[in-house]
Amino acid sequence: MKLVFVTGNAQKLNEAARILKKHELINESIDIPEFQGTSKEIVIAKAKLAYQKLKKPCFVDDTSLCFNAWNGLPGPYIKDFLRFVGVEKLPSLLDGKDNSGYVLCSIGYAKSEDEILFFEGRINGKIVSVGGSDRFQFDRIFIPNGHDKRFSEMTIEEKNKISHRKKAFEAFNAFLEDE
Repeated sequence: MKLVFVTGNAQKLNEAARILKKHELINESIDIPEFQGTSKEIVIAKAKLAYQKLKKPCFVDDTSLCFNAWNGLPGPYIKDFLRFVGVEKLPSLLDGKDNSGYVLCSIGYAKSEDEILFFEGRINGKIVSVGGSDRFQFDRIFIPNGHDKRFSEMTIEEKNKISHRKKAFEAFNAFLEDE
């Protein structure tokens, strides 16, 4: 099946293609504003707007890094935290606090302007000092529970076996197979 993935991020596209192997991904890079709200509200708004612009079924994703000590923040606002604070300083925001957190991938699939489906994948872990390569910025500060390496220290294959994105895309894929 051909699927239109609306993203301007080549790394996300590459990971999605590796996970959704049975489907042909067509990339559309369109300008979608950054919405505010919960991860679910944001991804549904992005999917609806993408459908309105493209006039065809498509999907979007949004990734959040959430600190338990901060009730889930920065969450979907991680891009701004990275831009203004920087990945190197981000872990210091938790100094002396609980460093547990999670990464969340939310997918919105717009079958039509009015029918938008939501899929989610979550992986728990801890926020640590910067290390590893620079794939996705906060991959450098996140170690998933049960592992001793940051996402950035794992191979793409290792990460894709356990990641938040894999979990979300598996849920999306299960839906597609039932269609």
